[in-house]
Amino acid sequence: MRYVPHKYQEHAANYILTHEKAAVFLECGLGKTVITLTALLSLCLDQFVIRKVLIIAPLRVARDTWPAEIEKWDHLKCLTYSVVVGSEKERMVALMKTADLYIINRENLDWLVNKSGASLDFDMVVIDELSSFKSGTTRRFKSLLKLRPYLKRIVGLTGTPASNNLLDLWAEYRVLDLGERLGRYITNYRNTYFQPDKRSRDVIFSYKPLPGVEEKIYERISDMTISMKSCDYLKLPECIYNTVTVHMDQDETKVYEEFRKEMVTSIEGKEIDAANAAVLTGKLLQMANGAIYDDDGNYVRIHDRKLDALEDLIEAANGKSILVAYAFKHDLERIKERFEVREIKTSQDIQDWNAGKIPVGLVHPASAGHGLNLQSGGSTLVWFGLTWSLELYMQTCKRLDRQGQKNTVVIHHIVTAGTMDERVLTALQKKDVVQTALIDAVKAVLS
Repeated sequence: MRYVPHKYQEHAANYILTHEKAAVFLECGLGKTVITLTALLSLCLDQFVIRKVLIIAPLRVARDTWPAEIEKWDHLKCLTYSVVVGSEKERMVALMKTADLYIINRENLDWLVNKSGASLDFDMVVIDELSSFKSGTTRRFKSLLKLRPYLKRIVGLTGTPASNNLLDLWAEYRVLDLGERLGRYITNYRNTYFQPDKRSRDVIFSYKPLPGVEEKIYERISDMTISMKSCDYLKLPECIYNTVTVHMDQDETKVYEEFRKEMVTSIEGKEIDAANAAVLTGKLLQMANGAIYDDDGNYVRIHDRKLDALEDLIEAANGKSILVAYAFKHDLERIKERFEVREIKTSQDIQDWNAGKIPVGLVHPASAGHGLNLQSGGSTLVWFGLTWSLELYMQTCKRLDRQGQKNTVVIHHIVTAGTMDERVLTALQKKDVVQTALIDAVKAVLS
């Protein structure tokens, strides 16, 4: 296919070309993969300043999305690539191939750097989903930091740089600029820009920004950061958000409230308890979805309210494909028991979905939240169970609400009244304030 870039795509590609260290915050649907590949083509085969590029991405994105984009566009056909996934033997064979680009899933980065014994003579790294490096304690972070001093160039791509709070930015920029802008140590960054928020005596549970420091943080990173929103550059079909409220009956509500207050209850002769508030929160979400796991790992049914609501939504779709996001394994099992559905996990599943062959597709936000192009197969997403993660929430919604979508996108949230569901929605909205502020602060202004 012939690539005719939008003006914003040219601008973003040129930004990568002119910045040795770049944080590129492109909202889902703006085509960050083809933008980056176009820049890599110039760096590798036109300017000859880069010889060997390592691309780090979520597993399915590394396996499916990046190769598919290279094969899709005519101008990229001269780029050679090797996909470093699979068994250790398959990964070693892939590393031995001569290529311009080596594409690896982030879970294998530690293996590559510390265990493979392969030559690490990469002179550029592209991080697809920079937000997955927001924790400075993970192996992937430490492995990349070990590789970082030997790189000429590095690019971090994401649409959700601060999905929870601005503390996430420290680790992301630490691997990009080795601490030049936000400091080398998280303690100093935290002490400079934040203050304790929720705490219990000497134990601090969370931090919040000091008054007025958001602008200072944005200013510190602005020289290597570009940000774009799809609503600024694309004329996408309308996206409608809808809440479908379901109600438990008196007995079901009584069980829920007893467990919420006492952290212990008995259901069908099974005693269910919660060791602490964090566990309680998760189990209350399970109950809101209609079931809960006992101490033996078996689930106990509480209600089918959400299943009934999902059935109504499937019937109302009148044959149109529906994508359903679930939260817990018992959600998946109960949905499968009641409806004829198919999980979207493999490359073939993705192809069949986009070909309209899957009436009801099931995805989990943690595995389908990044990089999958599902907009051709449908325009309706149903959140059967919500997630606390703004990043996963936004990314999952953008599987349908993205460039190439031809129909109005409808996103339904099935929410059980009076339960933790309502608090999750509220929390997601509050987190989006921080996210929007960051995106707007470094938004690119095109000439």
